[in-house]
Amino acid sequence: MNRRRFLQGTAAAGVLLAGGAFLTRQSWWHSVMHKAQAVSGGLDVRALRQMMTKDPATSRRIMWESAEVLASPAVEYRQKGAAAGEKQAAVDESFTDDEVTRHQYAAVIEGLTPGTSYEYRVVSGDRAGSWQPLQTPKEDGSFLALIFPDSQSNGYSDWHHLVSGAAERNKSADFFINMGDLVDNGEDHTQWEAWFDAVQELSERVPLAPLMGNHETYDLKWQVRLPEAYLHYFDVPANGSAQFEKYYYSFDYGLAHFMVINTQWDETEEFQPGLLDEQLEWLRRDAAASQKPWKIALLHKDVLQYRIKNRPERQEGISDVGEAFMPLFDELGIDAVFTAHLHTYRDRGRLYHMRPADKGPLYILTGVAGNVRYPDLWVDHAFDKVVAPQPETDNYLTLAVTPAELTVCCFLPDGTEIDRTSIRKA
Repeated sequence: MNRRRFLQGTAAAGVLLAGGAFLTRQSWWHSVMHKAQAVSGGLDVRALRQMMTKDPATSRRIMWESAEVLASPAVEYRQKGAAAGEKQAAVDESFTDDEVTRHQYAAVIEGLTPGTSYEYRVVSGDRAGSWQPLQTPKEDGSFLALIFPDSQSNGYSDWHHLVSGAAERNKSADFFINMGDLVDNGEDHTQWEAWFDAVQELSERVPLAPLMGNHETYDLKWQVRLPEAYLHYFDVPANGSAQFEKYYYSFDYGLAHFMVINTQWDETEEFQPGLLDEQLEWLRRDAAASQKPWKIALLHKDVLQYRIKNRPERQEGISDVGEAFMPLFDELGIDAVFTAHLHTYRDRGRLYHMRPADKGPLYILTGVAGNVRYPDLWVDHAFDKVVAPQPETDNYLTLAVTPAELTVCCFLPDGTEIDRTSIRKA
């Protein structure tokens, strides 16, 4: 369901949505600045982030922005505490969108050793940023990840507060995932500035795995376009596609193989058709090629369809996304499926052949991490085992994986746990 259909469908019900369709760009957004490091030599480093690579045990992509064009930009890295290190030249990935040019750079560090602590910094000529930690996955393959649902907002202070609190309570987190709809409007550069400002203290020290949501495809007039800003901001692992590079991807982390599926074929079809069919073929090949014991799928839009209060014509069931992918998840032995988009947390337990079962993937609808909420909107689905306390507020999740068990926990912004569920390997 795209935003235009949703707004049309809910207007008669009197639903108030706090999204960008009801807002112009606020003047306070223009006062939001990227968090620039205080560094010797005056080197300005903004939106610093470690991007997830295909195999983060041996590589890491570092991306950042600067207010100026940099001469000889590079990333210097070394084992933690070492006196000397190596330097990797960066490429200029600057781009212009929303009539603003971002001076953006990226460098790939390779040849890292699993289970090793490193540190890195951005350099340009004789100027250097501050050292930041870089940790490769543990040799036993276990890990802890933070998962953030939709962070789109009409003001990003709640998002900033949620990320900061989650990071503080989970200092051992190895990486984080943002489940799509990162911003409310994909062309609005001020929202991207606010988003990066909120996550930088986390993204500079652990890798980020983003998903594309439908809001990344909107222009300033709320018309669908190709997700230009998203595609420039996030150098995700290559997928081998001629048309849809950076739209979907996969990566390994420790014991798990993650498949990041793009559910925006409604939005992209008029510009670049074929996204759904291409991914169905890719997913079979990608899952079959992985030898990891845990397989996890990440999708922005949800697999279930919910009734909406005061909309009796809308029936409970399986969504178009679910019809396309749930049988394939059963076939491929996917262990867990995380979705978003509906701004509500729901634990469905395990589903198989589109019904509750004692086998099949664990399905988690991850909730909402921004301040765009849909109070008193959804009618509970028969498959919902746990629903977040109502009226719903923002939340985050942790994903802990060991050889024997996968555990998902959901928390309110203050750290209160509202759900815990796990599955075990036979």
